[in-house]
Amino acid sequence: MSPEARGRRALGLDLGERRIGVAISDSAGLLALPLCTIERTGDRGSDHAEVLRLVGEHGVGVVVVGLPMSLDGRIGPAARAVQSESETLSGELGPSGVDVVTHDERFTTIEADRALKATGKKGKARRRTVDQSAAAVLLQAWLETGARG
Repeated sequence: MSPEARGRRALGLDLGERRIGVAISDSAGLLALPLCTIERTGDRGSDHAEVLRLVGEHGVGVVVVGLPMSLDGRIGPAARAVQSESETLSGELGPSGVDVVTHDERFTTIEADRALKATGKKGKARRRTVDQSAAAVLLQAWLETGARG
């Protein structure tokens, strides 16, 4: 069942080494919007607690995690690390009925950075928001696939 059919939103995550970009879908499940950036603490449990808090606060039914596949479509070390973290998140969110899925995120950061440049955002301001913008690009792509089931 899709998250919007259950009256729940989708949350997009761009899992980086230093930051986690977060985006949220609108209540209709049509539009992805940047939400926030979580600064990594060095403690995965603490980082995940913040994700779980956002899931509860926003009534999320599915978490979409960006999978950084290589340009040739292979799963390299970065993608394996994200898969591992996604599995951990799935175990933490599963009891609450929230699904965790991965979605190919190739080029999302590049696309988000270009869009931010086009709005006139300069270096430091752009870096502060690029992760959540990349999460929004990823989540929008997932929403458009209709894979919400």
